[in-house]
Amino acid sequence: MISVDSVAVEFNGSALFSNVTFNINETDRIALMGKNGAGKSTLLKIIAGVNKPTKGKVSAPKDAVIAYLPQHLLTKDESTVFEEASKAFGQILEMKAKMDELNTQLETRTDYESDEYMKLIEDVSELSEKYYSIEEINFDAEVEKTLLGLGFLRADFPRPTSEFSGGWRMRIELAKILLQKPDLILLDEPTNHLDIESVQWLEDFLVNNAKAVIVISHDKTFVDNITNRTIEVTMGRIYDYKVPYTQYLQLRKERREQQQRQYDDQQKEIADITAFIERFKGTYSKTLQVQSRVKMLEKMELVEVDEVDTSALSLKFPPAPRSGNYPVIVEELTKKYGDHTVFKDASLTIERGEKVAFVGKNGEGKSTLIKAIMGEIDYEGKLQLGHNSMIGYFAQNQASLMDEDLSVFQTIDQIAVGDVRTRIKDILGAFMFSGDTIEKKVKMLSGGEKTRLAMIKLLLQPVNLLILDEPTNHLDIKTKDILKDALKAFDGTLILVSHDRDFLDGLAEKVFEFGNKRIREHFEDINGFLRNKKMENLREIERKAVAN
Repeated sequence: MISVDSVAVEFNGSALFSNVTFNINETDRIALMGKNGAGKSTLLKIIAGVNKPTKGKVSAPKDAVIAYLPQHLLTKDESTVFEEASKAFGQILEMKAKMDELNTQLETRTDYESDEYMKLIEDVSELSEKYYSIEEINFDAEVEKTLLGLGFLRADFPRPTSEFSGGWRMRIELAKILLQKPDLILLDEPTNHLDIESVQWLEDFLVNNAKAVIVISHDKTFVDNITNRTIEVTMGRIYDYKVPYTQYLQLRKERREQQQRQYDDQQKEIADITAFIERFKGTYSKTLQVQSRVKMLEKMELVEVDEVDTSALSLKFPPAPRSGNYPVIVEELTKKYGDHTVFKDASLTIERGEKVAFVGKNGEGKSTLIKAIMGEIDYEGKLQLGHNSMIGYFAQNQASLMDEDLSVFQTIDQIAVGDVRTRIKDILGAFMFSGDTIEKKVKMLSGGEKTRLAMIKLLLQPVNLLILDEPTNHLDIKTKDILKDALKAFDGTLILVSHDRDFLDGLAEKVFEFGNKRIREHFEDINGFLRNKKMENLREIERKAVAN
């Protein structure tokens, strides 16, 4: 059992949170929830031992292994994918090397009666006991299974990690964590860089193979599927619910309603007492009663109502100018990079007003097709944009394309035209940028703030074909819901690349699946697609079983 004991964090004299106390048991799978800025990532870093608390401590058994995956990762690129993942077993391999070294010393030394020799025997004995208590592991097989589960191909194993994007390097770190089989896994936004299949694999691993887990995630479905406990960080304290996320939402609502009732009752009582004191404070016969009520007020412990995140994002896409009947027509499209074929002879048609999802494993061509639509790459075959197609494009790395040395205000001011220039502060305010935050430099913003700022830039001109490549990375649950509602109301055509099942649910009415160098069209929503896909996989397993 790992315990968090009276932990407090203070910045510049003000407390982020104080007196946070809870235990983490072996089978706990905890969702750490709270609005942005509440201190969730800070608390995770303290449990991981990366940061120190101002007060309090985290206690763990001596041999406990705590593994931490941060939200942003700075990795070195000196190994292949397989070598980097194999570092998960570095400690065990070092133990074996040390044991071999000590045994060699025992064989070569002759000072059998010396204290140093006896100490050597003790060290070898202790190390051997620890090493042989570890169950035998086929390291290579474990590494291979984990990397494949997280979406890597066998062909990727010998490739240098420097060839991979930050998202894929994050997966390598996740593989190292899972391979260590730690006593506690700490994950800060682990699904941001995973496709749907890899998220499902991770869910299955955490539920069936992991010990204790604490996760911060804005993916509601992922959180609900893996957690059995929810800890909310709010107003400098925590509330601990022994239920998954959806049930926690209901209990939190009931808690706040109860607090509000208690607060209202107490305010009425205070008003009555205050009125009595004011009425009789000069009356000699009531002096004792007045003094008694003054003391009562002084001793009264005031009821607090937990904050509700009232910051609201007002998001509405401008009316879409009318386009042709078929904004995108693709016929016999093939894209190759050298000898590598991304997809071959792909054909698809997207009608005006359709909202479609591009799904599939990373690297199967979703972003590549979007780049072809945008005219950013060459290809074989035919790709035609419909009459009057006006594209609004949100790239996967859109937030990182902004000038980091500009302020929030300057970022919008430099592209605003016409009467929009007079309403920049109003527009920023609608996206939760107000007060001093509009003067903050882009490089000082969080991932979610950068994404919101990039979304404003997209909204400043009317479009009828909206292409969004992973727009929900770094957005909190509330902001994602608001974006989803705005996209539902958008009257143009929508192409959406996303691994977030909850976000796609009820938004995309058709799914294009990318895989095995093909693009397959599914006339169903994401839930129907996933149901049928699972059935297809089961039939494939059955066919293989029959063949054997």
